[in-house]
Amino acid sequence: MDGQVDDSTKRTIACDAMTRSQRFKSRDMQMNRGQLGVLPRTPTLEDESYLDFMESLRNQHIRAMFPKIMAVAEASDVESRPYVRTWKRLMRSQQQQTWQKLQESYSSRRAYYEAELDAAERHHPGRLHYDPAFEAPKYATLDIHLQPGGYCGDSLAGYVFHHGTKVFYQGDNDQDELHRQVVESVLAPADGKVTRVLDLGCSIGQCTTALKDRFPTAEVTGLDVGLPMVRYAHKRATDLGVEVHFRQGLAEDTRLPAGQYDVILAYILFHEVPERLFKPILAEVHRLLRPGGCFTVVDAPNNRNLPAANRLWLKFDAHYNCEPYSPAFVASDFTSLLGEAGFRIDSAGPTPTFLHCTTAVKA
Repeated sequence: MDGQVDDSTKRTIACDAMTRSQRFKSRDMQMNRGQLGVLPRTPTLEDESYLDFMESLRNQHIRAMFPKIMAVAEASDVESRPYVRTWKRLMRSQQQQTWQKLQESYSSRRAYYEAELDAAERHHPGRLHYDPAFEAPKYATLDIHLQPGGYCGDSLAGYVFHHGTKVFYQGDNDQDELHRQVVESVLAPADGKVTRVLDLGCSIGQCTTALKDRFPTAEVTGLDVGLPMVRYAHKRATDLGVEVHFRQGLAEDTRLPAGQYDVILAYILFHEVPERLFKPILAEVHRLLRPGGCFTVVDAPNNRNLPAANRLWLKFDAHYNCEPYSPAFVASDFTSLLGEAGFRIDSAGPTPTFLHCTTAVKA
C-alpha cells in the first residue's frame, strides 16, 4: 500500500542506520589527526574552521577596531562611547566562544585524550614530577583569560589552552615562533657554562622545549602550578621527541635545590600572580641560581604613565578578560625589586611584540 514500508525494508533501513552510526563512531574515535608542524590538529576539521574564523574575528577587533579607539582614548567619556563598548563586548564574546568550542570538543572525547596523557606518562615516567596530594593555591584557580577552570580545574586544560592561545596570538605563534623569539633573548652566564635551565611558570612547555633546543646539553625543567598544563607539556614534548622535565610546583616555593641553576626564564609569569608574591618569587629565583647565573623576565612593561589607549586595554584585560593581577605588576617598580633581591640588571627593553624583556645576573 502506498505510504507504507514492509518489514523487510524496515530491517534494511535499520541495518543501514546502524552501519552509518558505527562508521561515524569509528571515525569520531580516530581523533589523532596528526600535526601541522609542531601544532597538533584539533579533534575535528569543524573545530579548525571555527578557530580560523575566531582568529580572523580577533584580528578584526584588534587591527581594525582598536586603532580607532586609540585616536579618541584621551577623551573623558571614552569608556561610555558606543564604539568602545561594542569593542569590549566583541572582544569578550570572541574569547568566550573560542574557549566554549574547544572545551566542548575535547570534553566530549575526554577518555581518549586522558588516555593520551596517561600513555605519555608511562612512556617517560621519569620526566614528569608531581604530588597527587598537591593543592593549588586559590590565586591560581581563577579562570585566567576566561578559560573555564583556568590552568588547574580541568584535566584537559592543556589541550584547550594550546588551541585557545593560537587564536589569542592571532595566528602568529602556530609554530611556537614567539616562544622561540623569547628564548633567543634569554641571557646566558658570562662563563658560558649552562648545565641546568629552569622555565618558571612554563604553562604547556613551549619555551621549555625551545630552551632545550638552545641549550641542547643542559638539563631543562619546566615548572608550573597547573597539573593539567605540565601533563600536557610532558605529552607534547614526548610527541616532539624533546627530552625535558616537567614539574608541578609553586614559583614562590619550588622545592628545588639551591644554587644549581645557570639560567632561569620567567615568561609572562609575574602579571598572573598577586603583587604580594613578587618578592617571594624573586627571592626563590635568587636562591636557585648559582653565582653568575642569569634570570630573564619577559612580561608586560612596567609603566605608571601608560598612554591612555594602553590604560584602557589594561583595564579591559583586568575586568573583562580575568587578568586581575596585571595592573599591579604594570604599576610596580620591578627593576628596583630585582635590585633589592640581589640581582644586577644586565639589560632592559621592549621585545618585538608588546612585551618587555629584562635580564639580570645573580651577584
